[in-house]
Amino acid sequence: MNKSELIDRVAESSDISKASAGRAIDATIDAITDALKNAESVSLVGFGTFLVRERAARSGRNPQTGAAIEISAAKVPAFKPGKALKDALN
Repeated sequence: MNKSELIDRVAESSDISKASAGRAIDATIDAITDALKNAESVSLVGFGTFLVRERAARSGRNPQTGAAIEISAAKVPAFKPGKALKDALN
């Protein structure tokens, strides 16, 4: 499912226009992104938690040349599914 299909499904199930559903989804994504930028987690009970994890610096290898390279540390987004979501899939 892509974003436009998600907008269509939300519009149908909520009985609102596609434009309103699109704005709601965009606002939700923006709110989650802003929270993660501020190193906050976003918990949606029953669905899961969006959080930021720290990835340590490490050494790697360039696949074309085989030369060793240093990969810098980074903050990466992560998602931890909730119990209700796990149960729905199994």
